[in-house]
Formats: sequence, C-alpha cells, structure tokens
Amino acid sequence: MRTGRPKPSLILTAEERDRLQSLAHRARSQPLLARRARVLLACAEGLDNKTVARKMRASLGMVGKWRSRFLQARLEGLYDEPRPGAPRQVSAAEVERVVIQTLESTPRGETHWSTRGLAKATGLSRMTISRIWHAFGLQPHGTDTFKLSPDPLLIEKVRDIVGLYMNPPDHALVLCLDEKSQIQALDRTQPLLPLRPGQAERRTHDYKRHGTTSLFAALDLKTSQVIGPLHRRHRSFEFRQFLDGVEAQVPAGLEVHFILDNYGTHKTPIIRKWFAKRPRFHVHFTPTYGSWINLVERWFAELTNKRIRRGVFRSVKDLEAAIREYIDVHNEDPKPFVWTKTADQILASIARYALRTTAAQASQLMSRTTGTGD
Repeated sequence: MRTGRPKPSLILTAEERDRLQSLAHRARSQPLLARRARVLLACAEGLDNKTVARKMRASLGMVGKWRSRFLQARLEGLYDEPRPGAPRQVSAAEVERVVIQTLESTPRGETHWSTRGLAKATGLSRMTISRIWHAFGLQPHGTDTFKLSPDPLLIEKVRDIVGLYMNPPDHALVLCLDEKSQIQALDRTQPLLPLRPGQAERRTHDYKRHGTTSLFAALDLKTSQVIGPLHRRHRSFEFRQFLDGVEAQVPAGLEVHFILDNYGTHKTPIIRKWFAKRPRFHVHFTPTYGSWINLVERWFAELTNKRIRRGVFRSVKDLEAAIREYIDVHNEDPKPFVWTKTADQILASIARYALRTTAAQASQLMSRTTGTGD
C-alpha cells in the first residue's frame, strides 16, 4: 500500500508555541494569520495533513503549504511575502506609531480615535490610517460586552454540560430548557414599504405595543426538535406546567437530562418537589452568567432573527400564532446544532480573558495612581 512521502514532524519550541497561541486566539490578529497559526498548532500535535485539514475545515493544499513554510522559515514563514509594485510610502516606524497611538492613547475630550482624528494628529492620510487599522484588526469605534462567571463550580459545570453535548449518554434524552420571556407583540404605526429592487424593506422607527407572551422551550440535543408551549405569565407555576408537558411527551422508561440556567423559577420549592418525585430526571445547571452554554439559546436567536424581529403583530394572539407556526415548520425538518468546542478549549479561553481583564485593570489602576501623584 502506498502511503505517500512521509511528512517531517513539526516540533515547536516553548517560545514558538506561545507566539502561535497568541496569534491564534488574539482578537486583533488578522483572520488569515490566526487561521495559519491554528493549523500549525494542530500539526504540532502530531496529526497528519489530512486529519488537520478535516479538523480545521481547510484544504489539504493549504495545510501542506503552511507546514512546509513553517519548517523552512519558522515563525517568519507565517507572514505573506512582499508583493511586487510601487515602493512603500509609509515606513514601518510610522505604522508602529499609528498602532501604538491607537492602542495606548485617546484624543482629548473623546473616548476613541476616528480615522480623520488620527490622520490629523499623525499627518498621514485618512485612507492610510484606515488601511493600517484593517491590517492589524483594529476597530476603535467598535465595542463588545462580556461577563466573567464568578461561579465557584464553573469548571465542574462546564465539563459536565459540554460532556453531555459531545458524548451524550446512551439510552437517555438530553433536553436544553429555558424561557424566552416578555416577547412583545409590536405593530408599526404606519404600513411597511416592502422590499424592491435596489431598495431594502423600510418601516417606521416607532411602534405600538399590544402585550407580551412568554415561550417555554425544550430543545432535544439529538434531533433539535422543540417542545414550545406559550404562557401569558412567567412564574414557577407555569414552569411546572411546562415540565408536566415535557414529561408527557417523553417515553416513560427513559432517563432524561435537563440543562437549565439559574433563573429563580427553576429553583422554587414547587420545582424542587417536582424533581424529587421523579428520579429519572437529572438537572444540570449552567454556571452563573453562563446561559450561553445552553444550546436552546442558539435556537432562540434563530427564532428572533427569522420570525420575531421583523414581524408585525397586531395582538398577542397573532404573535403566538406566528411562534407556533415557526416551531411547527422547524420540527418538520430540524437540523441539530453541533457543539464543537471542548471543555478544555472553553476553559482556556476563559482563563485568557480573565488574565487580560486583570492586566487591563492593573494598568488602569497604575495609570490613575500615576496621574494622582502628578
């Protein structure tokens, strides 16, 4: 049997591994550079090119190219070679100055730089600033939110739930449960202007409220089918009714694993008694501030994007009919969600984020202390 030319092993030094991990996971890395770094880290695990290509969803040629480039030039091989053309008009020192000024300073009286503001401050053109920001993945105008979980059982809960996703138990059912509460039935104050060639759908910015409803949903991990009753109120009483409905649709002899967040209605005495009387139902709580790990949240996002956000509802009854129709259509041809991140990868990402947060807080504290001393 022909096995092809043996591939030389890719062995990293500690410094090279740290550099590749930084490039692979740092938010400001160029996407192509980050992808190359992840490919090389996978190659360094001893995997062959075919396995790496399948794991990274890349072409076999791409994996072979960057393995060879790295073996020849090490870390320098990750970067694209200079392209032919006119010589550079902006020196490396000027590029470095723009990047440092973007990251480490703000304009007077403002919170972040704009291309025009930084161009005026540096004497470069606005397009030059824009190209440098794009090359280094800098977006001063953008912002995001985060919330680190203070849960003392964070590690255990992440491993428990991700383990259910990636290796579900045999002869058991895994259901992701949650509520999407206070869904508003919104009607626009004037008729919509429909989609036309060259013109997006348009609607008024203001709206009329016609009440709210709450959706209780149970997502089957294996099939992605959804059990989704609607209730006008959102209490432990309605949640118990929801559990009764789920129990009625689950085969009697089957073990069931529920994944739930820490909302108050999930831990009331009524609910605790319900579970105590049914030992075949096992509850797995997500970490505090960690509802993102519950797969039903992903399904809620699709419901919002595909049916609720752009919908026009003149009553709560219309809204509930639209949600039921969406669930029926989804259950006719469900597509299971595939969880790909391992528990180790998630925890490593959280650790990196925590370290960055701690370092940023220390830097800000030092800066304020220095300023006070002056």
